[in-house]
Amino acid sequence: MTQIRPSDAELVAATQGGDRQAFGTLVERHQDRLFNTLLRVLGNAEDASEVLQDAFVQAYTKLDTFRGSSQFYTWMYRVALNLACSHRRRHRRRDEELSIDMMKANVGQEPIDNEVAPDERLLRVEQAEVIQSALLKLSDEHRQILVLREMEDCSYDTIAEILQLPVGTVRSRLFRARMQMKELLVGSPCQN
Repeated sequence: MTQIRPSDAELVAATQGGDRQAFGTLVERHQDRLFNTLLRVLGNAEDASEVLQDAFVQAYTKLDTFRGSSQFYTWMYRVALNLACSHRRRHRRRDEELSIDMMKANVGQEPIDNEVAPDERLLRVEQAEVIQSALLKLSDEHRQILVLREMEDCSYDTIAEILQLPVGTVRSRLFRARMQMKELLVGSPCQN
């Protein structure tokens, strides 16, 4: 007999009713996607993991404030992004540039397609490193918007809900973020 998978709303209600295992299911369901987003926003796997744990702890303790007017994931995303911004402010390193070696150690390499020629594979890895490095140079608001739109493929409405902004502001910030990213990438291996 096939078991029906409970919705996020049902799991939230169960958690609010005292079922800790229901919250564990929510964590399992959303942790990988949130981690990947935090990794792009923070640029460091250790920081992303730390913020992700803090985000789930905070979400659990404040779950009574979740009213269900948005999807649980959207609410959780907002909690995680707020904590990521706070974390970056606390741990900002002045004028520090990440080396290529640090990028490989902290972010990891992109998956490699075995059917791609070695030189093409190397170019893809270099491009991913250059893009991640440029992404880390953007302001928090521009980085968040680009990650949500370009890497998470969120709609403008979803981004507006997550960042609590009007859709018009999302569009204008995204435009400015793309322009800033383009300026950072001009002359890089990604543009050659």
